Amino acid sequence: MSQSGTTLILIMAIAVLAPLLAYGVGRKLPVPLVIFEILLGILVGPDVLDWAHTDALIDGLSQLGLTMLIFLAGYEIEFGKVRGDTLRRSVWAWLIALALGLATGVLLGGGYTDGVFIGVALTSTALGTVLPVLRDAGDLRGRFGSVVMAFGAVGEFGPIIAMALLLSGRGAGESTALLAVFAALTAGAVHWALRPRPPWFSRIIAKTLHTSGQFAVRFVFLLLAVMLGASQALGLDILLGAFAAGLITRLVLTGAAPESGPEILEKIEGVGFGFLVPVFFVVTGIEFDLASLLDGGRTLLLLPVFLVLFLVVRGGPIWFLAPRDLDRKDRGGLVLYGSTALPLVVAITTIGVDDKAMTAGEAAALVGAGMVSVLVFPLIALKSRSGAKARPVEGIGGSESW
Repeated sequence: MSQSGTTLILIMAIAVLAPLLAYGVGRKLPVPLVIFEILLGILVGPDVLDWAHTDALIDGLSQLGLTMLIFLAGYEIEFGKVRGDTLRRSVWAWLIALALGLATGVLLGGGYTDGVFIGVALTSTALGTVLPVLRDAGDLRGRFGSVVMAFGAVGEFGPIIAMALLLSGRGAGESTALLAVFAALTAGAVHWALRPRPPWFSRIIAKTLHTSGQFAVRFVFLLLAVMLGASQALGLDILLGAFAAGLITRLVLTGAAPESGPEILEKIEGVGFGFLVPVFFVVTGIEFDLASLLDGGRTLLLLPVFLVLFLVVRGGPIWFLAPRDLDRKDRGGLVLYGSTALPLVVAITTIGVDDKAMTAGEAAALVGAGMVSVLVFPLIALKSRSGAKARPVEGIGGSESW
């Protein structure tokens, strides 16, 4: 059997084993699924058992997984719930974090390019990891959950924009102009998505939802391909196109198929989380530079440094700009949830290593710190807020509408 075939079998075996481990361990300690996928990838990778190796086929599937991950991240953000004063505070908190992150990254990385990758990674939030924790704790629909959603949404959207502006290799003016063109195209797509769909559109969705036609699923992937093509044609990172496609897809499905939307999303998530996204995270583990981490020295030292920097760079501005109606426990919980980072850290470091702008050791330290953050920060936030009563989101008559 070819190396690609062996590696793909191992990847899919890990994709099946990881949820079983997460379920078994989760009865005593909630551990995100992605941790098991990366750790098992490290186990079968070159630095441990040396069973799995990447090649063009595996790397291609991994890139598709990254694209689907960012697409689904864009889909899960409900911008209708993140507006007003809290949104302004979350944007300012992220911008301050970006300034701190870039300055810190340049100092640690020893140069602008490396520093930008590190700095942008330090400003991200793993909203997809945080939301299930909030949902299980019963906090997602309350005031605290809405605030976390706002800060987390900006923590996912902001780094995508920063990557398009700062990591394109072009001048700031040219990058801004191209980003403005893409924003205009996206705005046009959003305007189209908000328009009422003709009756036949909804009928075809309903008629083919349980047949081999799968019109809605194919249409969603067409939207994704169009936005990826638009971002690539403008010389922007395809992750920006994937994120925009996720936003547009939510609007289209909400307007054209409000009843079928959840079921369509389940089908898309089945492709993403059932196949492509696990491939990306397992490959991340296979390519993880464990040797550099275990050798000690600067790489090992950077891991706790990056973990602290997640709290300082991302969490510090959140603490000072958190809405005033949050008490100390809620503010601390918001900082911990907002500083939880992994998926975008993996994405950013993957691009950095591929572009030879980051060393494999720096990437390993950042990803390792991200893994620790998703293991530790949400648990501390849950314990620190235990007993806190969920408050409803304020309506139109309150100080802030959502």
